[in-house]
Amino acid sequence: MQLSFRWYGDTDPVTLDKIKQIPAMKHIVSAIYDVPVGEVWSKERIDNLKASVEKEGLSLTVIESLPVHESIKLGDADRDHYIANYKESLKNLAKAGVKTVCYNFMPVFDWTRTDLEHELEDSSTALLYDHDFIQKIDPVTTNLNLPGWDESYTKEEMAALIEKYRHISKEDLWENLRYFLDEVLPVAIQHDVDMTIHPDDPPWSLFGIPRIIKGRESYQRLLSINDAKNNGICFCTGSLGCLEENNLPSLIREFGDHIHFVHMRNIKRLDNHSFVETAHPSDFGSIDMKEIIRALKDINYQKTIRPDHGRMIWGETGKAGYGLFDRALGASYINGLIEGVE
Repeated sequence: MQLSFRWYGDTDPVTLDKIKQIPAMKHIVSAIYDVPVGEVWSKERIDNLKASVEKEGLSLTVIESLPVHESIKLGDADRDHYIANYKESLKNLAKAGVKTVCYNFMPVFDWTRTDLEHELEDSSTALLYDHDFIQKIDPVTTNLNLPGWDESYTKEEMAALIEKYRHISKEDLWENLRYFLDEVLPVAIQHDVDMTIHPDDPPWSLFGIPRIIKGRESYQRLLSINDAKNNGICFCTGSLGCLEENNLPSLIREFGDHIHFVHMRNIKRLDNHSFVETAHPSDFGSIDMKEIIRALKDINYQKTIRPDHGRMIWGETGKAGYGLFDRALGASYINGLIEGVE
């Protein structure tokens, strides 16, 4: 298993020279964040990103994420234009030697939380999702912006987009994902790029808008579209672990041939679909992290794994969930689990 760390580019306060001091840290997960969704990532921009990482003695291993335009998810008339651009970006990434691409098919909202600074018992802060609160609001009529919402939309544009999705069923969304994969996977296969879909976070519908990547049945249906190795899974323990019905070690053993990227983080399930993110070790949450690593060892997983969202500890400030200190502790904990299992 290859330990990696997410880096948000030159503006990230967590700099590469700090990341490389984490024991066994060799790989970087990043993206190009200032290219509008749907436009082509040029080979020059990819090469520049790769060079900045390699200058610090690290390797750009995974792109997270290459975003899917909403027109593709909606099945709009202009989706073929954006799919063509996506293919070009994939080709350019392959030319640069980047062979793992993470994406998601979540409509409108990426990960959604209700509080970025929920105080835990030890006075650290973490991300919280309060399902009861979500149930009480309508994003079309409220002025509230929640974490994970795309702030590039005006309120009017967001409302119009949400209304579009409220006329889209789960079957429609699955059909639009199938159409996308039918177009994109041949390019990925040709250029030996592993596409890895991130599970929905949280893995249930929000605001009357469907979400479809949730667990075992979702992965079975995903692979029924195309069972090529390149039609892959980003196995996020935090997202999948929100649903108690998801037996994470069992999912790893069943779908291991298609897991090309792993997010390791712990969450504590609360009442009524609510949850809070915690420190990485098993005792702090609802997920048995050792059994995750044991299952990955059982499938001989040799690819990239990264500590995911961390708490804010020791007075650190920065991008919620993506500070240095707690993610570095998480990386060291994962190192210990790997060594113990091996």
